[in-house]
Amino acid sequence: MREAVPLPAATVLLLRDGTAGLEVFMVTRHQKSSFLAGALVFPGGGIEPGDEDRRHGVETPDLAARVAAIREAFEEAGLLLACRRGDAPLIGPEMPAPIAARYRDRLNRREIGFADLLAAEDLVAAVSLLVPFAHWITPAPLPKRFDTLFYAVRAPEGQFGVHDDREVIGSRWVRPQDALDEAAAKQVRVVFATRLNLERLAQSTTVDAALEAARARPLVTVRPEIIATEAGSIIRIPAEAGYGVTEVAMNDD
Repeated sequence: MREAVPLPAATVLLLRDGTAGLEVFMVTRHQKSSFLAGALVFPGGGIEPGDEDRRHGVETPDLAARVAAIREAFEEAGLLLACRRGDAPLIGPEMPAPIAARYRDRLNRREIGFADLLAAEDLVAAVSLLVPFAHWITPAPLPKRFDTLFYAVRAPEGQFGVHDDREVIGSRWVRPQDALDEAAAKQVRVVFATRLNLERLAQSTTVDAALEAARARPLVTVRPEIIATEAGSIIRIPAEAGYGVTEVAMNDD
């Protein structure tokens, strides 16, 4: 059987300082989703035509992935990481809701492009604020594979996030350790890559600390291997990825 080609994708860890520590915005995927159905995940999805549009701002080799992460945050969570053209600060909390009312359904139906939406509002995507956090490629035996860049970013102040009830059916701000505890108690489904990135995030107590750690950490591509053993299948990842673990049993995922 021919291996499935991994599709380019992007995911965003939207962070804020909560009253009890660092929080990340997470969404629950629809039970009928073709990928990670019912799982608690970070907003994200496939890179689409138009995400590389130069109207999005600074030229960088990963521009399309950065824009895809920002677009998915808006489509799935209603959070808009954008600035007025020629103005550095992010837009205020009063703008995303009216913009979503005007464009979000049309954007989800692909009747307009994200670059067109931003141009109509005289905005540019805040691509320079995203900090590379991780890079994962889905294992080869799986029928649906993604080559995913993860980015971390401080969430726009005053924007609280509202899921779209289309691709995702729930959303919330949660402390990384709380999400891990819920997964351990089988209260939510958290897949392997999400779990390891939550564990990495839980090592920081503030947004500044999490972003500083991400900037200082080498970005190592993780290509998990699924290996059959007498005790059952295991997932193996490289030690240099820096997750503090190199293999786990498949049933731990």
